[in-house]
Parts: sequence; structure tokens; C-alpha cells
Amino acid sequence: MPVNTAPRAPAPALDTRYHVETPEGIDLILRPAGLIPRALAFIIDLVVRGVLLTALYSLLSLLGDFGTGLATILLFLVTWWYMVLFEVLNQGRSPGKQLMKLRVVHDDGTPVGWAASLTRNLLRFVDMLPFAYTLGIISCLTHPAFKRLGDIAAGTLVVYAEIPLAAPEIPEAEILIPPFALNLAEQRALLGYAERSAQLTAERRLELAAILSEPLKVSSEDAEKQIHGIARGLMGPT
Repeated sequence: MPVNTAPRAPAPALDTRYHVETPEGIDLILRPAGLIPRALAFIIDLVVRGVLLTALYSLLSLLGDFGTGLATILLFLVTWWYMVLFEVLNQGRSPGKQLMKLRVVHDDGTPVGWAASLTRNLLRFVDMLPFAYTLGIISCLTHPAFKRLGDIAAGTLVVYAEIPLAAPEIPEAEILIPPFALNLAEQRALLGYAERSAQLTAERRLELAAILSEPLKVSSEDAEKQIHGIARGLMGPT
């Protein structure tokens, strides 16, 4: 019998980048969170829930049997709805995830909804099997995007909440129209120069601007001002 000696396709590697293309054609790069930060976030949430339930039980115990029954109902609600409410109403962040700078999103990068959050949290009992989150840990360590079973079923992803970058400042200048048509690469180069000008020394700015003095038909000393004015025009109204 012939033996198949063809090499097997390698398994997808674990990665710290998750690429998403939106329907508008915009590329999003998300950073999936690994096991350790997720476990720390879960422990923080566990402590928060424990403190909350202890306080509620202490207060409700004063009401006798009625308080005990009410505390049992609250135990169920806090156990199963704590994560869901925070994830849906707080941009995918429970207190633990917020402290660890994590958030839950759909696979396409959109905010997590009720159905997905319910699914991923109700399936925690599967991830916990046979004990101490064994299946969840194995799934998280072997999935390319560090997903546990609940995330796979719900189509969700736990990612790092990126800090939005501040818009770069372009020096004040009179808006100018370029003396010749600029292609996309040239427009980006001019904008990049204007955006980075504050980080460059005066000598370096003059050196770079002098390269464009001839095509812009200005002196080397006036080239920088000309570039800033054209960049202002490319930016449009702000």
C-alpha cells in the first residue's frame, strides 16, 4: 500500500495581531489577549462579585427567611448576569477587563451584543469541565486568537483596548494650492513631513524641504512654509 509522504500543512500559529476588514474596506488590526491577562481579569471580577455578594448577604440576613430567599435569587443573577451586563453596557468591559485594559468584541471588531455575550458566558460551564477551566485553558492556548470555547461558539474575541492616538498637529500656515498635480504617494509624503516637523531639528527640516524647492519653484528658505501651506490644503477644513 502506498504511503502518503506529502508534508502536512502547518497548524496556524498563535499570533498577537488579528486582521479585520470592515464592510467599508477599512483594515482593523486588533490584539487578542492571551491566557494570563484574561485569567487575571477573571480573578478580579471573581473578587468583585464575592465582595458584592457578601455585602448583600449580610444585609439580607437581617430579613430572616425572606432575606435568605432573596439572597439566593441575587446569587443567581450576579453569577450569570454580572459579565453580560458589563460587557454589553460598558463597551465589552467588566471591571476586571477594564483594569487589565481588555474588552470583548465580535469577530469583525464591532461591539459585543446581547446574544453573543449571553452565549459566551452561558458556555462557561463547558469551559470549566472537567475542573478548573481545563477545557477553556486548552482551547485558549491552542487557538490562533486565544479563544476559549465560549468565544468560538459566540463569535467573540477578547482584545486589548487600544488607546486612541492623538491626531498629529500641522503647523499653522496659509492654505496653498500645489503648483502641479500630486499623486497619492506625494500627498502622503507632504503630509508626513508637516506632521513630523515638530519632531525634527531646524537643520533637518531645511534639508528635507530644500529637496522640493525646485519643483515648488521657491527658495530653499521658503520651501518649508510652502509645504506646510499645501499640507493644510490637503487636510481640508478642520
